[in-house]
Amino acid sequence: MNYTLHKATQADTAFLWDMLLESLYVQEGQKPFDRSILQEPFMAKYVEGWGRSGDVGYIARNENGIAVGSITARLYTEANKGFGYVGDDVPELGMAILAEHRGKGLGKLLMETLIAELRINGVGKLSLSVDPSNEAAVILYTRYGFKEIGVVGTSIAMVTEL
Repeated sequence: MNYTLHKATQADTAFLWDMLLESLYVQEGQKPFDRSILQEPFMAKYVEGWGRSGDVGYIARNENGIAVGSITARLYTEANKGFGYVGDDVPELGMAILAEHRGKGLGKLLMETLIAELRINGVGKLSLSVDPSNEAAVILYTRYGFKEIGVVGTSIAMVTEL
């Protein structure tokens, strides 16, 4: 399948909210999260005010122009940490792909595009948080050099050098 990417802008905010919900890992047989979780401050910070200084992201579209995935990198502060927070100068990765488009190389395309831009921008590290049960995601992140640095709630925090 052919995918095209474009930089995420404020016009993509509604889709980024959808992808934030999609990114919440739900184990097989478990009830999905209710959309209301996105209103919680610990979740809302991942999309609220998208397009601020330092925000970098991409939206993936299929051959019909339909948005099917996203990847973002956003800076947080000690006072307003994300689950993968490492430092004020280390952006935190967020990524989600609609289920029917997983396993087709889109995650690789999104990761490589984002990492290339972050390197151009002089970013030295990238962090994330992931549910350890989300094996496909853990495998993908490990391929890009992410290493576990701690546990936050039910997630592992990981960081990679760019």
